[in-house]
Amino acid sequence: MAARSVILGIDLGTTSVKAALVESAPGDPSGFLVLASCARAARAEAAGQEQDVSRIIQALNECLAALPQQLLQEVGGIGVSGQMHGVMFWKTGQGCEWTEGGASPMFEPRAVSHLVTWQDGRCSSEFLASLPRPESHLSVASGFGCATIFWLSKNSPEFLKSYDAVGTIHDYVVAMLCGLPRSLMCDQNAASWGYFNTQSQSWNLEILRTSGFPIHLLPDIAEAGSLAGRTSRAWFGVPKGTRVGVALGDLQASVYSCMAQRTDAVLNISTSVQLATSMPPGFQPAQTPDPTAPVTYFPYFDRTYLAVAASLNGGNVLAVFVHMLVQWMADLGLEVEEPTVYSCMIQAAAQQRDTCLTITPTVWGERHLPDQLASVTRISSSDLSLGHVTRALCRGIVQNLHSMLPFQQLKEWGVERVIGSGSALSRNEVLKQEVQRAFPFPVSFGQDVDAAVGAALVMLRRNLNQKES
Repeated sequence: MAARSVILGIDLGTTSVKAALVESAPGDPSGFLVLASCARAARAEAAGQEQDVSRIIQALNECLAALPQQLLQEVGGIGVSGQMHGVMFWKTGQGCEWTEGGASPMFEPRAVSHLVTWQDGRCSSEFLASLPRPESHLSVASGFGCATIFWLSKNSPEFLKSYDAVGTIHDYVVAMLCGLPRSLMCDQNAASWGYFNTQSQSWNLEILRTSGFPIHLLPDIAEAGSLAGRTSRAWFGVPKGTRVGVALGDLQASVYSCMAQRTDAVLNISTSVQLATSMPPGFQPAQTPDPTAPVTYFPYFDRTYLAVAASLNGGNVLAVFVHMLVQWMADLGLEVEEPTVYSCMIQAAAQQRDTCLTITPTVWGERHLPDQLASVTRISSSDLSLGHVTRALCRGIVQNLHSMLPFQQLKEWGVERVIGSGSALSRNEVLKQEVQRAFPFPVSFGQDVDAAVGAALVMLRRNLNQKES
């Protein structure tokens, strides 16, 4: 192990890939320093809501190449997190090819499928209703790994014959780094796929088998915060034999990085929105799934749970609005760049402190209300400026979250502070104002930390002195 405990944290998000180098703060066991970090846009969109794995790994390689080589050589552990629910397939032993390009070996995907993301909508309400009922407290929605595999097994059985391993994109990265013979997944990611019982820490094998599900593909399960293995080669200067943690859910890693007290709630507004707070030790969710419940209980660490309101409508709604405006301009024969539109509309809304216009921003539906779309009400001629509409849109994103998890409920659970984080929140002053207006307790925006840092901290605090399982 390196003399100093430098940890590399990686997060493979929907729109970007991030990497951060973290170490303990001198003299403060709970503190940490971010020594360097880098983010790159994934630009991985393929057909529908699928992503090109090669482009995601290219963005990861660019991040690592941009980090200081000297610090990478001192890395003693790697923590990885990423977008939950999604699924990709690969062929064991042929999932990547290592190249000696430049100063250090790197891997490039080979026998892999696209990543089918959490935003995938191929599983209709009718299709989901035809699936067996899970033995789990979590219901199954479109975009969840097991639902996608069910759909493929019924609609594209030939496709599945090409592969013998599945996982999330972050499980894949860990498997390639460690040269794992089988896919390995933590309980956080398994729960996000559906058909996983968090109490017994096992897949619903009997239910899946009798329904014709290809259970031979399912990953082995490891506890979140445990070790997956060690790097099988040097990688961008990171030494061969470096410990690698089992891949974590990005939600849990984000929460871990900034929830200082049990009385904190964490609000993350990025592509989508999550509001999470930890439930007391010993809490067990009801074992019957309720697809109409807007609050779900996700596994956290040490058999505890996070109560989570996870909205599908966040920064992606603002992106749709910006894209619409750019398209309208183009239809009118005017060319304007999306970043220009974004900054102009935030500026206009900042000057428009209030509005009677009401926007329900659910352009993507919600998991508990998949057929609910967006709407605009209380339209008057005086509320149609760009400032009014943008203010109403930002307010709508926050109010939609409030409808899922009333903020009074947080108070009853003992929450005393909200920590706001996420890319869509950090660069949008209007959204910050609406968050402060809506919550009945202090909101702190100072700590805009992310899942890459959280994944590194899990490794730093839990793993460096552990033995491999």
